Parts: sequence; structure tokens; C-alpha cells
Amino acid sequence: MKVKPSAKKEGISVSTNGILEVAVSAPPEKGKANERLIELLAEHFGVAKSKIRIVSGHTKRQKVIEINLLQDN
Repeated sequence: MKVKPSAKKEGISVSTNGILEVAVSAPPEKGKANERLIELLAEHFGVAKSKIRIVSGHTKRQKVIEINLLQDN
């Protein structure tokens, strides 16, 4: 996944090489862009924010994200 912080327009798209790209309006400082990334992904996939975590790339544009889509019983 590739994140574009400080974007004028937020959105989620897939690049020509199949990589998920997420544009967030939040700046890349003090974790604000990561927080907004999780919010957008939660809205897009219809899951709680707590079901999404950044596995690697906390301070980079390239990230690995884990989304738990399983329902709790």
C-alpha cells in the first residue's frame, strides 16, 4: 500500500501495477496521516478502526496493513 499524505483530495484507488494507493489530507507529522489512513480504510471496508493496524512502514509512504475482516462471536 502506498500513502500520499497532505493530499488536496482524499481517496482510495488501485494503481496500474495493483498497489492500493490512499490519499489522505492529514500531514505526515505526529501520526496524523496514519490515523486518517486507518479512518479511511475503516470506512471503505466497513469495519471498526480497531480492526485495522499498520504492520510496517509507520514512518514511510509504503506500508503493510492488516485488516481483520472476521466477525467476533
